[in-house]
Amino acid sequence: MQMALQKHEGEEIMALITCPECSNEVSDTALKCPKCGVQLRKPKRGFFGKLFKFLFIAFNIIMLLWMFSYFGAVSDVASNASSGAEQAGTAIGATLGTGMLLFFWCVGDVILGLLVLFTRPKK
Repeated sequence: MQMALQKHEGEEIMALITCPECSNEVSDTALKCPKCGVQLRKPKRGFFGKLFKFLFIAFNIIMLLWMFSYFGAVSDVASNASSGAEQAGTAIGATLGTGMLLFFWCVGDVILGLLVLFTRPKK
């Protein structure tokens, strides 16, 4: 792509590039060529788009670490249970705790996923 500068009367200098497909002169800020529609550059996420994407990734990493540490704690409690009633209580509590943890994980993923989706760059 070649760059050219073009100045219209009373306007600022605008940098122009040549479209690789149709050789039409296009603004260097354009995402697509207006003549042939070829993509010239990829749109970028804004501040909130980057923030929500980072939060989505960080949330999933934290939830994964929490799940592994939870299973480690449950196995320690289950191995120290002395009677059948304690083992049954541990199993029931672990099942309820795991279900609750997975529920919060799914709800958080849906909310953050929608925010990531709605803040993606426009085409």
